[in-house]
Amino acid sequence: MNASTLRIGVVAPPWLPVPPPGYGGTELMVDALCLGLTRLGHDVTLFTIGDSTTPVERRWLFDAVDRGRMGAAVEEFRHALAAYDSLTDVDIIHDHTLAGMFLGPARSKVPIVTTMHGPFDDDLSDLYERTSEQVPIVAISHDQARRAPSTIRIAEVIHHGIEIDRYPFSDEPDDHVMFLGRMSPNKGVESAIEIARRAERPLLIAAKMREPGEIDFFHHTVEPLLGSDAIYVGEADFDEKIRLLSSATALVNPIRWPEPFGLVMAESLACGTPVVGGSLGAAPEIVDEGITGFLADDVPSLVDGLGQIDRISRRGCRQAAVERFSADRMAADYVQFYRRWCHARPAIHDNVA
Repeated sequence: MNASTLRIGVVAPPWLPVPPPGYGGTELMVDALCLGLTRLGHDVTLFTIGDSTTPVERRWLFDAVDRGRMGAAVEEFRHALAAYDSLTDVDIIHDHTLAGMFLGPARSKVPIVTTMHGPFDDDLSDLYERTSEQVPIVAISHDQARRAPSTIRIAEVIHHGIEIDRYPFSDEPDDHVMFLGRMSPNKGVESAIEIARRAERPLLIAAKMREPGEIDFFHHTVEPLLGSDAIYVGEADFDEKIRLLSSATALVNPIRWPEPFGLVMAESLACGTPVVGGSLGAAPEIVDEGITGFLADDVPSLVDGLGQIDRISRRGCRQAAVERFSADRMAADYVQFYRRWCHARPAIHDNVA
């Protein structure tokens, strides 16, 4: 291994292109990581699906995945097996799939690390317990790491980063506020409508709505609340997303679950748009109370926060994103972690058949 340059294999999930055309937080993070690693001078090979466009060396098994098969275990296992068969010419593999961290150690002499993108729920915790010593787990927030069972070793906490230059700064927003996320009860879209309405701010809702549960939730719960002051604009692609965010007075993000990170909040700050939202999960690690937004878990407090939103410096929001949530900062953190792991476990790597 060259003392300065690493050959890094990155395994993305097989469900969406990297970067994603619309919703897809993991794929957006993987794209930013690959670009940041490349700018730091490292050689990156991305194992993904064929319609990905990240400008690094790309390899794949599937040209694309049928949406009807998204989440199917057999596709993920085939994708992961193909990735490890291919990535024999790298110094380290950073795997973002679930299947890969179980298949990889038996198939590869290359050290492997993984990032935990979701919660440590009961369905997965016992699986991660079996592998966390052999495949170190990176948590994406301190809150997520604290919620992991004590039997799971968290090797590092590294916040996500984004390609800051893709997010135009705006110091002259329109009057509207934004909700951006999934059409899901735990995202709090109906609370966002109430908050914006009580604060007398028009709300634009851009939300992924593809799954049967998301569609049902929209028709039964959200659609009856819409009106001229609360408009569903559909699922925004990337360009539309940043246009809506940068022109908004605030992002209204009243989440109802301990979200492990919440990339949309970092994206909003990069546009200069402060956040008014729930305080669960990683939100306090992203939003500084009274400086880049307001956090609370009840509607009256969030209405009050939205009423004070003009006190927040939009340039301060942008600066916070530049300093804390850039892809280059994230990539540098991962490189330090890769080097520590490569040097910490040589015996394991040499003993893999």
